[in-house]
Amino acid sequence: MKLDDHIQAEISAAEELARDNRFDDSFHHLERAHVMGQTSTWQHTRIHWQMFKLGLAMHSPREIWGQFIRIIGAATKTPLGIYPTGNTGGSNVWFFKPMPIPDDLAAIIKENR
Repeated sequence: MKLDDHIQAEISAAEELARDNRFDDSFHHLERAHVMGQTSTWQHTRIHWQMFKLGLAMHSPREIWGQFIRIIGAATKTPLGIYPTGNTGGSNVWFFKPMPIPDDLAAIIKENR
């Protein structure tokens, strides 16, 4: 399966869970998508947009504002190769904090290089 397909599967799972108001579970899937997609400007920005929309659904000013800033960062910094590997992308994590990549996602990323 291509990396974009894995990312889309996580986004689709997040959307389904959000429809059931399972916001924490939904966000977890977006975080996984973020880890896989942060090297692609399109995917990175798209995933932050999804996180922004989820922040709106959660009525979370912190997440809304945090994702607004991250959308700009993803669109402008990713093309320059500026992103912290493994960062999960939520406003609960510093923008530039590198984080360990879960083993299953590392295998998917490696398979798709």
